[in-house]
Order: sequence, then C-alpha cells, then structure tokens
Amino acid sequence: MYTVEAVKSRQQRRPAIAAREMTVPVFRFAPSPNGPLHLGHALSALLNADMAADSGGRMLVRIEDVDITRARPEHERAILDDLDWLGVAYEKPVRRQSEHAGDYAAALDRLAGFGLVYRSFLSRAEIAAAIAAEEARVGRPWPRDPDGAPLYPDVDRLRTAAEAEALAAAGRPYALRLDMAKAARLAGPLAWAEFGDRPDGPSETVAADPAAWGDVVLAGKFVPAAYHLAVVVDDALQGVSDVVRGRDLYLATAVHRLLQTLLDLPAPRYHHHRLIVGADGRKLAKSKGAAGLATLRAAGLAPADVRRMVGLAPINVSTQ
Repeated sequence: MYTVEAVKSRQQRRPAIAAREMTVPVFRFAPSPNGPLHLGHALSALLNADMAADSGGRMLVRIEDVDITRARPEHERAILDDLDWLGVAYEKPVRRQSEHAGDYAAALDRLAGFGLVYRSFLSRAEIAAAIAAEEARVGRPWPRDPDGAPLYPDVDRLRTAAEAEALAAAGRPYALRLDMAKAARLAGPLAWAEFGDRPDGPSETVAADPAAWGDVVLAGKFVPAAYHLAVVVDDALQGVSDVVRGRDLYLATAVHRLLQTLLDLPAPRYHHHRLIVGADGRKLAKSKGAAGLATLRAAGLAPADVRRMVGLAPINVSTQ
C-alpha cells in the first residue's frame, strides 16, 4: 500500500519516467481481462489494427490487469485467442500492467512531490452520507462527474497530515487521490487533438476540463495505479502515438491530458470512435451480458462477419 510519505521518500531514488520516442505511428488495443471480448471490443481492436496497417505503423496489445481483484488469467487467454481469430496482428510480448508497478510508483512519486496526492478514507456509505448532509444544507444537488458519479467530498483533502496519519495508523483503509483543484492550477489550460475514427480525417482542438472529474483516484489498496494514471504512463512508455478508443472515454481525455502535463509526458493523437450499442440503445458491456466473440465464433460466424457487424469494410486480401 502506498503512503504519501513513502511516495515522497522514493522520489529521490527513482529516475523520471522516460517516454519512448515515437518514430513511426504506434497504436494499441488495451483490454481488461475481466470478461470476454464482445463486438464493441472487436471494433476498437480492428480499427487500431487497420490504422496501423494503413499507416505502416506498429500494433501493440496491452493487458490492463492492474486490478488484481478482477483480472483473470483465463480471460487473458481468451482475449488473445479472440484477437488471433479476428486476424489482428500485434507485436509480442504483450505488456501486462501487473508486471510494471514500479513505473506507476515513479509517476506517483512525481505527483506527490508536487503536493498533489492525498489519502482518502471515506467508505461508500460515508460518501453518500456526507453528500446527503451537504445537499440538505445548501438545498441543491451535489455536483457529479461526466459519467454521473458524485464528486468526492473534500473531507479528506482538508484533513491535517497528523489526522490522516492517525487514521492510517489505526488501520483505516484508504486510496490515494489527486488534489484536482491544485493540479489544474499547476497545469494551466489544456487541450487535445481529436481526429475521430478516420486516420486521415480533419482534426479539432478540444478544450480539456479535468476539474469536471473531481479528485480522481490514483491508486488503491489492491491497485498500484488506477486507470487514469496507468493508461498515461503505459502509453508514454510504449511510445503510443495514436490512442484509438470508444467515445465513452472522450471526456476522460481531459484527466489524461492533465496527468501527461504534470508528468511531462507526450500527448498522443486521439481518435474516439462510435460505440456499438445493443437493442436497448446502450453500449455493449461485459457486465450486461453482451455476447462474447467466442460465442459468435461457436455459432459459425467468421471474422469477415464480425467486420460487417461492426460496420467495417472487408479487408482487400490482394493488397495485404
């Protein structure tokens, strides 16, 4: 478990994160091994592979298994089998987040050195109670992030160091969070280059609003780095030039641009593609029982059928 004090003490012993230089376009597909791939994942993987092939770039696969409470080896094996079946060619070996905790610790060192990391102790029930009390006091709804989750209350951020240390010494579990207000002031105005799902399409500059997400989690008891921190570190260390992912992560890019700026990491080009939705109009999700690619394969479908189902043109084998 990280503590702010331990993070600060490591700062003098660890080198700065060295991002890999981007000499050719580099794309990546980064699934979490907590369930089977479905058509939404297939679209993302195929778009990455197609763009890499069209640009003469590299195609990587990263297994985002940093959350050891959810990741399963059998799901990773199934993911790689599905990618092979789809015909997605990628470099080996794949990067597994679970093997790179030191990289995330170095990033936490830097953020802690800026005084941007604090320990958050509130349980879900305590968060709900604090929000309900504040809503009753001010008579208006508590602010929520773009995904609809309530922003984390400022109770822990306002604790003294002695109070936080006493709680930790008493065995209270905690996560490490980013002091968003302070971080946003330090980073200044931010933006990213958005290209959509066309490799040669026009770009637009999108103003980033990381403050809309509040004090995001950076690490937890069983998670050496939460998603936002791990993804920017991994992309930099792998030299990823183009991030191709679903539109559901469009607004979260603001947090990633903030962390990239604070950690002095390069900003990739972003391509947020359309989502595959189910009969209910919502995006496909493992947690909602979306049919896995293995199920489609067992039903007799071919990779060409999957390309058609996700709205991609067939591959012209004569040009491959």
